[in-house]
Amino acid sequence: MNVLYKPSLLLNHLTYRCIKDCIIFVKKYYMKTISEVNFDGKTALIRVDFNVPLNNNLEVTDNTRIRAAIPTINHILNKGGSIVLMSHLGRPKNGPEDKFSLKHIVSSLEQLLDKKVNFVEDCISELSFQVTRDLKKGEVVLLENLRFYSEEESGNPQFAEKLAQHGDIYINDAFGTAHRAHASTAVIAEYFPNDKYFGLLLEKEIKNIDAVLKNPQPPTTAIIGGAKVSSKISIIEKLLDTVDQIIIGGGMAYTFIKAQGGQVGNSLVEDDYINTAKSVILLAQEKGVTLHLPTDTIIADRFANDANAKSCAISKIPEGWMGLDIGTETINLFNTIIQSSRTILWNGPMGVFEMESFKHGTVAIANSLVNATDVGAFTLIGGGDSVAAINQLNLAERVSYVSTGGGAMLEYLEGKELPGIKAILD
Repeated sequence: MNVLYKPSLLLNHLTYRCIKDCIIFVKKYYMKTISEVNFDGKTALIRVDFNVPLNNNLEVTDNTRIRAAIPTINHILNKGGSIVLMSHLGRPKNGPEDKFSLKHIVSSLEQLLDKKVNFVEDCISELSFQVTRDLKKGEVVLLENLRFYSEEESGNPQFAEKLAQHGDIYINDAFGTAHRAHASTAVIAEYFPNDKYFGLLLEKEIKNIDAVLKNPQPPTTAIIGGAKVSSKISIIEKLLDTVDQIIIGGGMAYTFIKAQGGQVGNSLVEDDYINTAKSVILLAQEKGVTLHLPTDTIIADRFANDANAKSCAISKIPEGWMGLDIGTETINLFNTIIQSSRTILWNGPMGVFEMESFKHGTVAIANSLVNATDVGAFTLIGGGDSVAAINQLNLAERVSYVSTGGGAMLEYLEGKELPGIKAILD
Protein backbone atom coordinates (compact mmCIF):
# COMPACT_ATOMS: atom_id res chain seq x y z
CA MET A 1 0.00 0.00 0.00
CA ASN A 2 1.20 3.51 -0.79
CA VAL A 3 2.17 5.10 2.54
CA LEU A 4 0.47 8.32 1.50
CA TYR A 5 -2.85 6.58 1.95
CA LYS A 6 -2.24 5.07 5.37
CA PRO A 7 -4.93 6.62 7.63
CA SER A 8 -2.58 7.21 10.57
CA LEU A 9 0.05 8.94 8.44
CA LEU A 10 -2.57 10.99 6.64
CA LEU A 11 -4.09 12.06 9.96
CA ASN A 12 -0.67 13.01 11.30
CA HIS A 13 0.04 14.98 8.13
CA LEU A 14 -3.28 16.84 8.34
CA THR A 15 -2.77 17.53 12.04
CA TYR A 16 0.70 18.91 11.34
CA ARG A 17 -0.62 21.14 8.57
CA CYS A 18 -3.47 22.36 10.76
CA ILE A 19 -1.14 23.21 13.65
CA LYS A 20 1.31 24.90 11.28
CA ASP A 21 -1.47 27.00 9.72
CA CYS A 22 -2.76 27.97 13.16
CA ILE A 23 0.71 29.07 14.26
CA ILE A 24 1.10 31.19 11.14
CA PHE A 25 -2.36 32.74 11.68
CA VAL A 26 -1.72 33.53 15.35
CA LYS A 27 1.71 34.94 14.59
CA LYS A 28 0.29 37.19 11.91
CA TYR A 29 -2.76 38.48 13.74
CA TYR A 30 -1.94 38.26 17.45
CA MET A 31 -1.18 41.80 18.53
CA LYS A 32 1.74 42.02 20.96
CA THR A 33 0.79 44.97 23.14
CA ILE A 34 2.27 46.55 26.24
CA SER A 35 -0.65 45.49 28.43
CA GLU A 36 1.06 42.12 28.93
CA VAL A 37 4.51 43.46 29.84
CA ASN A 38 6.16 43.84 33.24
CA PHE A 39 7.99 47.18 33.08
CA ASP A 40 9.10 47.31 36.71
CA GLY A 41 12.75 48.33 36.76
CA LYS A 42 12.98 48.15 32.96
CA THR A 43 13.75 50.85 30.39
CA ALA A 44 11.36 51.07 27.46
CA LEU A 45 12.79 52.41 24.21
CA ILE A 46 9.83 53.90 22.36
CA ARG A 47 9.72 55.01 18.73
CA VAL A 48 7.24 57.88 18.78
CA ASP A 49 6.16 60.25 16.02
CA PHE A 50 6.94 63.76 17.22
CA ASN A 51 7.16 65.14 13.70
CA VAL A 52 4.99 68.14 14.58
CA PRO A 53 4.66 71.59 12.96
CA LEU A 54 6.69 74.49 14.36
CA ASN A 55 6.17 78.22 13.75
CA ASN A 56 8.87 80.79 12.94
CA ASN A 57 9.69 80.99 16.64
CA LEU A 58 10.23 77.21 16.65
CA GLU A 59 7.19 76.66 18.86
CA VAL A 60 4.85 73.69 18.46
CA THR A 61 1.66 74.79 16.70
CA ASP A 62 -0.17 71.45 16.77
CA ASN A 63 0.63 68.95 19.53
CA THR A 64 -1.76 66.24 18.31
CA ARG A 65 0.97 63.67 17.70
CA ILE A 66 2.64 64.36 21.04
CA ARG A 67 -0.69 64.00 22.86
CA ALA A 68 -1.30 60.74 21.05
CA ALA A 69 1.85 59.22 22.62
CA ILE A 70 1.04 60.22 26.21
CA PRO A 71 -1.13 57.18 27.11
CA THR A 72 1.69 54.76 26.24
CA ILE A 73 4.25 56.79 28.16
CA ASN A 74 2.04 57.09 31.24
CA HIS A 75 1.18 53.39 31.16
CA ILE A 76 4.86 52.43 31.35
CA LEU A 77 5.66 54.99 34.03
CA ASN A 78 2.74 53.76 36.13
CA LYS A 79 4.09 50.21 35.81
CA GLY A 80 7.46 51.19 37.30
CA GLY A 81 9.43 51.66 34.10
CA SER A 82 11.69 54.38 32.74
CA ILE A 83 11.49 55.68 29.20
CA VAL A 84 13.74 56.65 26.30
CA LEU A 85 11.90 58.37 23.46
CA MET A 86 13.19 58.59 19.90
CA SER A 87 11.69 60.33 16.90
CA HIS A 88 12.43 62.32 13.77
CA LEU A 89 11.43 65.90 13.00
CA GLY A 90 11.26 67.33 9.49
CA ARG A 91 13.64 66.49 6.67
CA PRO A 92 17.20 67.54 7.59
CA LYS A 93 19.51 67.14 4.60
CA ASN A 94 23.10 67.26 5.82
CA GLY A 95 23.27 66.36 9.48
CA PRO A 96 22.13 68.45 12.44
CA GLU A 97 20.10 71.62 11.81
CA ASP A 98 18.82 73.68 14.72
CA LYS A 99 15.36 74.19 13.20
CA PHE A 100 14.88 70.42 13.17
CA SER A 101 16.11 69.79 16.71
CA LEU A 102 13.71 67.95 18.98
CA LYS A 103 14.74 70.27 21.81
CA HIS A 104 12.03 72.60 20.50
CA ILE A 105 9.27 70.18 21.49
CA VAL A 106 10.53 69.44 25.03
CA SER A 107 8.42 72.11 26.73
CA SER A 108 5.25 70.87 25.03
CA LEU A 109 6.03 67.30 26.03
CA GLU A 110 6.74 68.32 29.63
CA GLN A 111 3.43 70.18 29.84
CA LEU A 112 1.48 67.20 28.59
CA LEU A 113 3.31 64.73 30.85
CA ASP A 114 3.42 67.13 33.80
CA LYS A 115 6.99 66.06 34.52
CA LYS A 116 10.57 66.89 33.54
CA VAL A 117 11.99 65.42 30.35
CA ASN A 118 15.75 65.03 30.02
CA PHE A 119 16.87 65.97 26.50
CA VAL A 120 20.07 64.46 25.05
CA GLU A 121 21.65 66.34 22.14
CA ASP A 122 22.58 63.19 20.20
CA CYS A 123 20.97 59.81 19.80
CA ILE A 124 24.06 57.57 19.74
CA SER A 125 26.78 59.55 21.53
CA GLU A 126 28.62 58.14 24.54
CA LEU A 127 26.86 60.78 26.66
CA SER A 128 23.48 59.54 25.47
CA PHE A 129 24.33 55.97 26.47
CA GLN A 130 25.58 57.14 29.85
CA VAL A 131 22.33 59.00 30.48
CA THR A 132 20.11 56.08 29.49
CA ARG A 133 22.18 53.53 31.44
CA ASP A 134 21.70 55.51 34.64
CA LEU A 135 17.94 56.03 34.32
CA LYS A 136 15.83 55.62 37.44
CA LYS A 137 12.21 54.53 37.66
CA GLY A 138 9.85 57.19 36.38
CA GLU A 139 12.45 59.15 34.41
CA VAL A 140 11.96 60.17 30.77
CA VAL A 141 14.66 60.92 28.20
CA LEU A 142 14.17 62.31 24.70
CA LEU A 143 16.94 61.63 22.18
CA GLU A 144 17.88 64.09 19.46
CA ASN A 145 16.43 63.83 15.95
CA LEU A 146 17.18 60.40 14.46
CA ARG A 147 17.39 61.82 10.95
CA PHE A 148 20.46 63.84 11.83
CA TYR A 149 22.05 60.52 10.85
CA SER A 150 21.51 59.36 7.27
CA GLU A 151 21.73 55.80 8.58
CA GLU A 152 18.22 56.17 10.01
CA GLU A 153 16.44 56.44 6.66
CA SER A 154 18.74 53.92 4.96
CA GLY A 155 17.84 51.33 7.59
CA ASN A 156 21.46 50.78 8.59
CA PRO A 157 21.74 47.72 10.90
CA GLN A 158 24.76 49.08 12.80
CA PHE A 159 22.86 52.30 13.56
CA ALA A 160 19.84 50.29 14.68
CA GLU A 161 22.01 48.13 16.92
CA LYS A 162 23.42 51.24 18.61
CA LEU A 163 19.95 52.65 19.19
CA ALA A 164 18.89 49.33 20.68
CA GLN A 165 21.41 49.80 23.51
CA HIS A 166 19.14 52.48 24.99
CA GLY A 167 16.49 50.11 26.29
CA ASP A 168 15.49 46.70 27.59
CA ILE A 169 12.18 46.63 25.71
CA TYR A 170 11.36 48.07 22.29
CA ILE A 171 7.98 49.65 21.59
CA ASN A 172 6.79 51.05 18.28
CA ASP A 173 4.12 53.68 18.84
CA ALA A 174 4.74 55.67 15.64
CA PHE A 175 2.05 54.71 13.17
CA GLY A 176 2.94 57.73 11.02
CA THR A 177 6.27 56.11 10.13
CA ALA A 178 5.22 52.45 10.19
CA HIS A 179 5.34 52.32 6.38
CA ARG A 180 9.05 53.13 6.38
CA ALA A 181 11.74 50.44 6.70
CA HIS A 182 13.93 52.77 8.72
CA ALA A 183 16.45 51.79 11.38
CA SER A 184 14.26 52.88 14.30
CA THR A 185 10.95 51.59 12.93
CA ALA A 186 11.76 48.18 11.50
CA VAL A 187 15.41 47.10 11.65
CA ILE A 188 15.80 47.78 15.39
CA ALA A 189 13.15 45.17 16.24
CA GLU A 190 15.63 42.45 15.26
CA TYR A 191 17.64 43.29 18.38
CA PHE A 192 14.64 42.69 20.65
CA PRO A 193 13.48 39.24 19.46
CA ASN A 194 11.44 38.57 22.61
CA ASP A 195 10.83 42.10 23.84
CA LYS A 196 9.13 44.08 21.07
CA TYR A 197 5.59 45.41 21.26
CA PHE A 198 3.00 47.75 19.83
CA GLY A 199 2.32 50.88 21.84
CA LEU A 200 -1.25 51.83 22.74
CA LEU A 201 -1.47 54.32 19.87
CA LEU A 202 -0.28 51.92 17.18
CA GLU A 203 -2.60 49.25 18.57
CA LYS A 204 -5.51 51.70 18.41
CA GLU A 205 -4.64 52.74 14.84
CA ILE A 206 -4.68 49.17 13.58
CA LYS A 207 -7.93 48.30 15.35
CA ASN A 208 -9.75 51.39 14.08
CA ILE A 209 -8.64 51.02 10.46
CA ASP A 210 -9.49 47.32 10.60
CA ALA A 211 -12.97 48.34 11.76
CA VAL A 212 -13.42 49.76 8.25
CA LEU A 213 -11.40 47.26 6.23
CA LYS A 214 -12.21 43.97 7.95
CA ASN A 215 -15.21 44.39 10.25
CA PRO A 216 -17.40 47.20 8.89
CA GLN A 217 -21.03 47.57 9.89
CA PRO A 218 -23.07 48.17 6.71
CA PRO A 219 -23.94 50.33 4.95
CA THR A 220 -20.29 51.32 4.55
CA THR A 221 -19.23 54.50 2.76
CA ALA A 222 -15.78 55.79 1.79
CA ILE A 223 -15.37 59.49 1.05
CA ILE A 224 -12.29 59.99 -1.08
CA GLY A 225 -11.13 63.48 -2.01
CA GLY A 226 -7.93 65.32 -2.74
CA ALA A 227 -6.31 66.62 -5.86
CA LYS A 228 -5.28 63.62 -7.94
CA VAL A 229 -6.69 60.26 -9.00
CA SER A 230 -3.13 58.94 -9.32
CA SER A 231 -2.52 59.23 -5.58
CA LYS A 232 -5.76 57.50 -4.58
CA ILE A 233 -6.45 54.93 -7.28
CA SER A 234 -4.98 51.99 -5.32
CA ILE A 235 -7.09 52.87 -2.29
CA ILE A 236 -10.26 53.17 -4.36
CA GLU A 237 -9.65 49.80 -6.02
CA LYS A 238 -9.01 48.17 -2.63
CA LEU A 239 -12.14 49.73 -1.09
CA LEU A 240 -14.31 48.39 -3.89
CA ASP A 241 -13.99 45.00 -2.16
CA THR A 242 -15.05 46.41 1.22
CA VAL A 243 -17.56 49.26 1.01
CA ASP A 244 -21.08 49.69 -0.30
CA GLN A 245 -20.62 53.24 -1.58
CA ILE A 246 -17.76 55.54 -2.58
CA ILE A 247 -18.07 59.31 -2.69
CA ILE A 248 -15.56 61.04 -4.94
CA GLY A 249 -14.77 64.71 -4.32
CA GLY A 250 -11.96 67.23 -4.57
CA GLY A 251 -9.84 67.83 -7.66
CA MET A 252 -9.86 64.16 -8.59
CA ALA A 253 -13.61 64.36 -9.32
CA TYR A 254 -13.01 66.34 -12.52
CA THR A 255 -11.00 63.49 -14.04
CA PHE A 256 -13.98 61.18 -13.45
CA ILE A 257 -16.41 63.76 -14.90
CA LYS A 258 -14.26 64.14 -18.01
CA ALA A 259 -14.09 60.36 -18.30
CA GLN A 260 -17.89 60.41 -18.54
CA GLY A 261 -17.79 62.98 -21.32
CA GLY A 262 -18.39 66.07 -19.19
CA GLN A 263 -16.97 69.55 -19.88
CA VAL A 264 -14.64 70.56 -17.06
CA GLY A 265 -13.13 73.81 -18.40
CA ASN A 266 -9.75 74.54 -16.85
CA SER A 267 -10.29 72.27 -13.85
CA LEU A 268 -7.54 69.98 -12.64
CA VAL A 269 -7.59 66.83 -14.76
CA GLU A 270 -5.12 63.96 -15.09
CA ASP A 271 -5.58 63.01 -18.72
CA ASP A 272 -3.32 60.00 -18.27
CA TYR A 273 -5.89 58.61 -15.83
CA ILE A 274 -9.04 59.10 -17.90
CA ASN A 275 -9.10 55.43 -18.88
CA THR A 276 -8.32 54.45 -15.29
CA ALA A 277 -11.32 56.43 -14.10
CA LYS A 278 -13.49 54.70 -16.70
CA SER A 279 -12.23 51.32 -15.49
CA VAL A 280 -13.04 52.20 -11.87
CA ILE A 281 -16.58 53.20 -12.84
CA LEU A 282 -17.10 49.86 -14.61
CA LEU A 283 -15.45 47.89 -11.82
CA ALA A 284 -17.71 49.53 -9.24
CA GLN A 285 -20.73 48.48 -11.27
CA GLU A 286 -19.44 44.90 -11.50
CA LYS A 287 -18.90 44.71 -7.75
CA GLY A 288 -22.21 46.34 -6.88
CA VAL A 289 -20.61 49.42 -5.31
CA THR A 290 -22.40 52.72 -5.85
CA LEU A 291 -20.01 55.43 -7.01
CA HIS A 292 -21.20 58.97 -6.22
CA LEU A 293 -19.74 61.96 -8.09
CA PRO A 294 -20.53 65.65 -7.51
CA THR A 295 -23.42 67.05 -9.51
CA ASP A 296 -22.57 70.73 -9.11
CA THR A 297 -19.45 72.69 -8.34
CA ILE A 298 -18.17 76.11 -7.30
CA ILE A 299 -16.06 77.44 -10.15
CA ALA A 300 -13.60 80.34 -10.30
CA ASP A 301 -11.93 82.29 -13.09
CA ARG A 302 -8.51 81.81 -11.45
CA PHE A 303 -6.87 79.91 -8.62
CA ALA A 304 -7.17 82.55 -5.92
CA ASN A 305 -9.26 83.21 -2.85
CA ASP A 306 -10.54 86.51 -4.26
CA ALA A 307 -11.32 85.11 -7.73
CA ASN A 308 -14.72 85.58 -9.33
CA ALA A 309 -16.79 82.54 -8.36
CA LYS A 310 -20.16 81.01 -9.16
CA SER A 311 -21.99 77.69 -9.15
CA CYS A 312 -22.72 75.46 -12.14
CA ALA A 313 -23.33 71.84 -13.12
CA ILE A 314 -20.04 69.97 -12.76
CA SER A 315 -20.28 68.54 -16.27
CA LYS A 316 -20.82 71.98 -17.85
CA ILE A 317 -17.90 74.10 -16.68
CA PRO A 318 -17.13 76.89 -19.20
CA GLU A 319 -13.67 77.32 -20.70
CA GLY A 320 -11.52 79.63 -18.63
CA TRP A 321 -13.16 78.52 -15.39
CA MET A 322 -12.06 75.85 -12.93
CA GLY A 323 -13.86 73.85 -10.25
CA LEU A 324 -12.52 74.49 -6.73
CA ASP A 325 -15.23 73.11 -4.44
CA ILE A 326 -18.42 71.07 -4.43
CA GLY A 327 -21.73 72.93 -4.73
CA THR A 328 -24.84 73.05 -2.53
CA GLU A 329 -26.70 70.32 -4.41
CA THR A 330 -23.74 67.98 -4.01
CA ILE A 331 -23.36 68.85 -0.33
CA ASN A 332 -27.00 67.87 0.25
CA LEU A 333 -26.59 64.66 -1.75
CA PHE A 334 -23.43 63.62 0.10
CA ASN A 335 -24.98 64.50 3.46
CA THR A 336 -27.94 62.20 2.75
CA ILE A 337 -25.57 59.34 1.90
CA ILE A 338 -23.46 59.92 5.01
CA GLN A 339 -26.45 60.04 7.34
CA SER A 340 -27.68 56.70 6.03
CA SER A 341 -24.28 55.01 6.56
CA ARG A 342 -23.07 53.08 9.61
CA THR A 343 -19.34 52.90 8.82
CA ILE A 344 -17.64 55.86 7.15
CA LEU A 345 -14.06 56.54 6.07
CA TRP A 346 -13.03 60.06 5.04
CA ASN A 347 -9.75 60.68 3.24
CA GLY A 348 -9.20 63.91 1.34
CA PRO A 349 -10.92 67.33 1.19
CA MET A 350 -13.79 68.23 -1.12
CA GLY A 351 -12.16 71.39 -2.45
CA VAL A 352 -9.38 73.91 -1.88
CA PHE A 353 -10.27 74.14 1.80
CA GLU A 354 -7.21 76.23 2.68
CA MET A 355 -8.88 79.10 0.80
CA GLU A 356 -11.77 80.66 2.70
CA SER A 357 -13.91 80.96 -0.43
CA PHE A 358 -13.64 77.27 -1.32
CA LYS A 359 -13.68 75.45 2.02
CA HIS A 360 -17.46 75.15 2.41
CA GLY A 361 -17.76 71.65 0.94
CA THR A 362 -15.06 70.26 3.21
CA VAL A 363 -16.60 71.97 6.26
CA ALA A 364 -20.01 70.55 5.36
CA ILE A 365 -18.64 67.01 5.08
CA ALA A 366 -16.87 67.34 8.44
CA ASN A 367 -20.09 68.49 10.13
CA SER A 368 -22.04 65.73 8.42
CA LEU A 369 -19.62 63.17 9.84
CA VAL A 370 -20.08 64.61 13.33
CA ASN A 371 -23.85 64.29 12.97
CA ALA A 372 -23.50 60.71 11.77
CA THR A 373 -21.24 59.90 14.73
CA ASP A 374 -23.82 61.37 17.12
CA VAL A 375 -26.40 58.84 15.97
CA GLY A 376 -24.11 55.83 16.20
CA ALA A 377 -22.06 55.62 13.00
CA PHE A 378 -18.37 54.70 13.16
CA THR A 379 -16.39 57.52 11.51
CA LEU A 380 -12.70 57.25 10.67
CA ILE A 381 -10.76 60.27 9.39
CA GLY A 382 -7.30 59.84 7.92
CA GLY A 383 -4.86 61.55 5.57
CA GLY A 384 -3.07 64.84 6.15
CA ASP A 385 -5.59 67.26 4.65
CA SER A 386 -8.65 65.61 6.16
CA VAL A 387 -7.02 65.52 9.57
CA ALA A 388 -5.94 69.16 9.22
CA ALA A 389 -9.50 70.14 8.35
CA ILE A 390 -11.09 68.25 11.24
CA ASN A 391 -8.54 69.72 13.66
CA GLN A 392 -8.96 73.28 12.37
CA LEU A 393 -12.70 72.96 12.91
CA ASN A 394 -12.11 71.58 16.44
CA LEU A 395 -14.17 68.51 15.62
CA ALA A 396 -11.59 65.78 16.27
CA GLU A 397 -13.24 64.81 19.56
CA ARG A 398 -16.63 64.48 17.91
CA VAL A 399 -15.82 61.74 15.40
CA SER A 400 -14.98 58.13 16.20
CA TYR A 401 -11.27 58.21 15.36
CA VAL A 402 -8.72 60.49 13.73
CA SER A 403 -5.66 58.64 12.46
CA THR A 404 -2.20 60.07 13.13
CA GLY A 405 -0.80 58.38 10.04
CA GLY A 406 -0.82 59.98 6.61
CA GLY A 407 1.11 57.81 4.18
CA ALA A 408 1.02 54.88 6.59
CA MET A 409 -2.76 54.87 6.68
CA LEU A 410 -3.00 55.11 2.91
CA GLU A 411 -0.65 52.15 2.41
CA TYR A 412 -2.50 50.12 5.06
CA LEU A 413 -5.78 50.87 3.28
CA GLU A 414 -4.18 49.72 0.02
CA GLY A 415 -3.43 46.39 1.65
CA LYS A 416 0.33 46.85 1.74
CA GLU A 417 2.44 45.26 4.45
CA LEU A 418 3.91 47.98 6.67
CA PRO A 419 7.52 47.28 7.75
CA GLY A 420 7.02 48.83 11.20
CA ILE A 421 4.11 46.50 11.91
CA LYS A 422 5.66 43.40 10.33
CA ALA A 423 8.81 43.85 12.42
CA ILE A 424 6.81 43.49 15.64
CA LEU A 425 4.78 40.51 14.39
CA ASP A 426 7.77 38.55 13.05
